[in-house]
Amino acid sequence: MSLAPRVTQRPFEITRHGDTRVDPYYWLNQRDNEEVLAHLRAENEYLAQELSYLAPLEGELFEEIKARIEETDISVPVRRGDWWYYERTREGLNYPISCRLRVTDGVDTPPAISPDVEIAGELVILDENREAEGHDFLSVGVLAVSPDDSWVAVGVDYEGDERHRVSVRPLAGQSPLDDELEDVYYGFAWAGDSRHFFYTRVDDAMRPWQLWRHEIGTPAESDVLVMQEDDAQYNVSVGRSRDDSVILVSVSSSSTSEMYYLNSLTPTADFILIEARCQDIEYGVEHFRDRAGHDWWLKITNEDATDFRLLARRVHEEDSPWRELIAHRPGQRLDGVDTFADFLAISERYDGSSAVRIVPLLDAPDPFGEDLLARAYFVDGGPAPTTVSLSANAMYETTRLRVSISSLVTPRLVADIDVATGALTILKQQRVLGGYDATRYVTGRLWVEASDGVRIPVSIVASRDVVTRSENGELTAKGPSPFLLYGYGSYEISIDPTFSSLRLSLLDRGIIFAIAHVRGGGEMGRSWYEMGKLAQKPTTFSDFVAVAQFLVDQEWTTPAQLCARGGSAGGLLMGAVMNLAPQLFRCVVAEVPFVDALTTMLDDSLPLTVGEWEEWGNPDASPEAYRTMKSYSPYDNVRGVNDDTSARIYPHLFAAGGLNDSRVGYWEPTKWVLKLRDANPANVAYLKTELGAGHGGPSGRYDAWRDEAQVLAFIVHEVGAVS
Repeated sequence: MSLAPRVTQRPFEITRHGDTRVDPYYWLNQRDNEEVLAHLRAENEYLAQELSYLAPLEGELFEEIKARIEETDISVPVRRGDWWYYERTREGLNYPISCRLRVTDGVDTPPAISPDVEIAGELVILDENREAEGHDFLSVGVLAVSPDDSWVAVGVDYEGDERHRVSVRPLAGQSPLDDELEDVYYGFAWAGDSRHFFYTRVDDAMRPWQLWRHEIGTPAESDVLVMQEDDAQYNVSVGRSRDDSVILVSVSSSSTSEMYYLNSLTPTADFILIEARCQDIEYGVEHFRDRAGHDWWLKITNEDATDFRLLARRVHEEDSPWRELIAHRPGQRLDGVDTFADFLAISERYDGSSAVRIVPLLDAPDPFGEDLLARAYFVDGGPAPTTVSLSANAMYETTRLRVSISSLVTPRLVADIDVATGALTILKQQRVLGGYDATRYVTGRLWVEASDGVRIPVSIVASRDVVTRSENGELTAKGPSPFLLYGYGSYEISIDPTFSSLRLSLLDRGIIFAIAHVRGGGEMGRSWYEMGKLAQKPTTFSDFVAVAQFLVDQEWTTPAQLCARGGSAGGLLMGAVMNLAPQLFRCVVAEVPFVDALTTMLDDSLPLTVGEWEEWGNPDASPEAYRTMKSYSPYDNVRGVNDDTSARIYPHLFAAGGLNDSRVGYWEPTKWVLKLRDANPANVAYLKTELGAGHGGPSGRYDAWRDEAQVLAFIVHEVGAVS
């Protein structure tokens, strides 16, 4: 066994509200310091040496992962205007190839295209493999074809820091352009003239704060600053309505929003405010043009509606009151509305599941009618827990709605719904090579009582060898089994039950997989989120501990067989539960974990800090927020042999970070691992840092599979699963 890497302790004092904390590893945030980089390399080498005995298992898992995936494949074509757009992947290549094919028959049914056969007339829009040549990392954050189909804007990130370089490339034989823009974020929208486009730029803290207009064929220096948001809690984003008639700009914080619009055909005109921001009021609008040519706004908002409601108003009748189309329904979260020429698609959540509801509109002066939901029907996704969501729908004039359906045992299928009849046509289902048989597995949902009596949903999947399911859907463990428990619980993000072929390597080794849908997420509606944020954030952690304790008490597993996994804000969850209940877990996997939460939220120069105060609280301004965050921030609560409490043995830890991560600094997991080792020499903690990537890890799919194989090998070994 080799010695774990060490670095010099350089105590740094941080004082707020009369309280001083001393951080011996604060200096590790110096990204360009060679001593820091040397330490990260040493940690990677230490991990490789210490886990070298897992190399055969890791190789076996990688081959299993690869063998189940159709490496040469094609996505279902999506129609936009006169073209079908789709992606190809080819065996041996890391990245997709974006293509298009001209529509020839005038119908909405996508053509059947073979993954391994070249097709006449196919045009390659972007081959990301060529784009990645000479680079260790590639992420395409902007890929937008102009309305006249002549140009494509491509925004690439070569570092993993989410700053994109945008270029404009010809698609119809024109001469290449020199247009190149730097520091572009994800927001992008072409104007209707195909000569101008709008984009957002980030500031030093990675906040999209400016909206710019560019005219193709002109230098970036002549671009026009259209809008600038100086309040550091707000972000600027831009998009285009589905009917291409309107450019929409959103200026929003995590709790407050306002929107602007512009006729797409007059890109140099001024944007018009739809509704001014009002603290803690959120809204979003979609544009709709009825058959009589009237323009409408459809607005979802939380004003007087915790779980949101749907309103409508004519675009040019600003003084008219909004008309309510869907009233507030407590416990049924209205997530969004998508507008089409003859119907609406409503995305919502209830009872812990996602759903899509289709609403045919009336060909009448009032297209919505007296009771909108009376004409609505749900897309049938099959038995719960199942995830139903909208897929790619680019056409405004269409009679079909494309949806995606998946569950923990159902590979993702893409289907078209005939809006008039409700008939579902499966266009493609993810193919799992190697003879996947869904009947070998069981899935279902448990409900676990938290410390305050609230019931927490837990989605589970397992091999029938270890879990049975009764006719009424009740799951029963045949005995304690190796177990992987996943959690997130922040930002109202829902971790819905979907299929992963990579997970089969665990299930086939007798490991049960479960998602704890803890508070702070959005699975059970807006109130579920509000019960796990700000001063109530500790509820997220106690929920996860309650689920783990239930699984042990009910003999689903044992502490020696239980692994917890989470990333980013879910990594904060992992760190917190390691401090709260280390005795419950054999091991923990924490990827890009937000574990030095208090220090980060005190530094407003860091990316995301100011914008995150509405999620975590502002510990700089509020003593109460400071005390709350200090009580759970994982780095601040590591306990060991030098503390007043008894020496604590922590679960074995696999932590991962990215040097170029702009969301969670690489130094957070780095410092955390060092502090765990300081706390008790018996603690086993490994750190892997991607030196050429960011928050999402390696960009190439084969590299990502290798990384996952390494993590799975660690889990399989730690929980004692049969390999």
